[in-house]
Amino acid sequence: MFDRIREDIQAVKDRDPAARSSLEIFLLYPGVKAIRMHRRAHFYYQHHWYFLARYVSQRAARKTGIEIHPGATIGRRLVIDHGTGIVIGETAEIGDDVLIYQGVTLGGTGKDVGKRHPTIGNNVMISAGAKVLGPFKIGDNSRVAAGAVVLEEVPPNATVVGVPAKVVRQDGKKVERQPLDQIHISDPVQQELERIETKIAELKQQLETIKDDKA
Repeated sequence: MFDRIREDIQAVKDRDPAARSSLEIFLLYPGVKAIRMHRRAHFYYQHHWYFLARYVSQRAARKTGIEIHPGATIGRRLVIDHGTGIVIGETAEIGDDVLIYQGVTLGGTGKDVGKRHPTIGNNVMISAGAKVLGPFKIGDNSRVAAGAVVLEEVPPNATVVGVPAKVVRQDGKKVERQPLDQIHISDPVQQELERIETKIAELKQQLETIKDDKA
């Protein structure tokens, strides 16, 4: 346990230029406190002491503003920078050396059962306000831009941006995206008018057939 705490403190020192001392990080950094309390809650959860696990996790959320379900699996040297508003779901899995900023959600879409939350690979950075929703994987060494909404798997060594998020860089190279064809794009209003005209023609034909039968 103490080795893990030392690792957590050193990981913060390595990534946060504002960190001044190990004591300050241990006592005053909400991300470190949230991770420390999650380890205890996760232990209770694995031993089926669900009420106690929830009690610890909810205390951590009140103290730090970071809500981590006790069922979530977290690797080594996770750094939560600032941390306010982070939510991590029950079946989320986080690898080693991950960096997460404030306002991030590792959540579900409400459509899945069982494994409902994302798996985050090693050495991934998830920037402020990003939402990763669903039971897919974010590949190792990938980057999720601030405010991105990720709804599908991200390959390793990629950078994703936007809503919904798209890969813009992979393996250090810019990914060329297909430009939008503004000339040949379908006009939904025109398509609906054509559908109505076709239906009217069919009805007219049916009326003519009925008239011929009666005659």
